[in-house]
Amino acid sequence: MRIVVVGAGRMGVIRAEDLSADGRVDDIVVTNRSLARAEELASRVGGRAVPWGEWPDADAYAVTTTTDTHADLLEALVPLGRPLLVEKPLAMTLEETDALIDLAGDVTMQIGFQRRFDAGIRTIKDAIDSGRLGVLYTMTLVAHDRTPGSPEYIASSGGTFRDMLVHDLDLARWLSGADIDTVYATGTVRHHPDYAAAGDHDVVAVHLTMASGVPVLISGTRHDPVGHDIRMEAFGSQDSITAGFNRRTPIHVADGDLPVDEDPYAGFMDRFRAAFAAGTSAFVDVVRGERDNPCPPEESRAALAAAIACEVSAREGRPVGMAEVG
Repeated sequence: MRIVVVGAGRMGVIRAEDLSADGRVDDIVVTNRSLARAEELASRVGGRAVPWGEWPDADAYAVTTTTDTHADLLEALVPLGRPLLVEKPLAMTLEETDALIDLAGDVTMQIGFQRRFDAGIRTIKDAIDSGRLGVLYTMTLVAHDRTPGSPEYIASSGGTFRDMLVHDLDLARWLSGADIDTVYATGTVRHHPDYAAAGDHDVVAVHLTMASGVPVLISGTRHDPVGHDIRMEAFGSQDSITAGFNRRTPIHVADGDLPVDEDPYAGFMDRFRAAFAAGTSAFVDVVRGERDNPCPPEESRAALAAAIACEVSAREGRPVGMAEVG
C-alpha cells in the first residue's frame, strides 16, 4: 500500500512515523514545500520524497499541513478519488467547512480528532455504549495546556474555543451519542495578557446541555504549571469512570496518597502519542475497506459549530442554542 504524506512538519512526522510502523504500508511518499525537509523525513521512515505539487498515484493521502492550506490541497487531491486523512480543523469557519465537505463529495475524508482513539477515553465510550454505566447522568472534561502560546500562535489559532476546546466539544457528542442542544460559556484572561491582546481567553468554562438532556461541564486553561492535563469523568446510574487519571497526571492530591505527578505529561504530543498512532492505524483500516470512517468531516463541522456557539455565548453572556449558529 502506498500513502502520500503531505507536509513534513510536526504532524507530518507523526503520521509518517506511524505509517512506517504499520506493516500494511510498504511505500511512503513525502512531499513538502521544502524538498530538502521532505527528503529528510522520507529518509527517516524508509520512504521517498517528491517535489511539492506532484501527486503520485497512491492508495491514500494524509494532509498534515496547516488549516489555511487545506482548501487548495483538497482541490488538487479530491479529484484523485482516494481516501484522505486531514488534520483538524478542516477549516476555521462553517462556510469554508461546508464548501470543503461539498467538494469532497463521496471521497472518504477522515478528520484527525486523535482523542477518539485514546485508550482510556475509548473505554469510557465502551462503558456508555454497552450500558455498563447505566443511564448516563453527566460528564466532566478537563483541558489544561501546559504552556501558553506565543503571541503569533495566539493571533492565528482561531481562539481557545475553536483551537483547544473543539476536541472536548467533539468528545461530548461522540461519547454521549447525542447532539449538543444549548451552550453556555464564559471566558476571561486571568494571567496572560497576550490572550487579551488577541481578543481571546486564557481561562474558559462551558456548560453543555445535550439533546438527550445530559449536562456536560468543560474546564479549559491555556496554562498549567504542573503539566499537560487532559482527563474526563462520566457518571451513570450503575457506575462512574475516569480517563486520563494515572501516575502521570499533573495534579497534586491534597488528601490521600495517590501515585500521581510522577512523570507529568509535557504536552499534547506526549499525552496523546499512542492515540495518534491508533488514529493512523484506523485510517489504514479505512483505506483497506475494513472499517467505516471513524471521524467524518460532518463530525468536525458539528464540533466547530459548537465552538462558535461558545464564542457567541461568552461574548454576549447568555445561553446559545445550536440552531442559532446552524
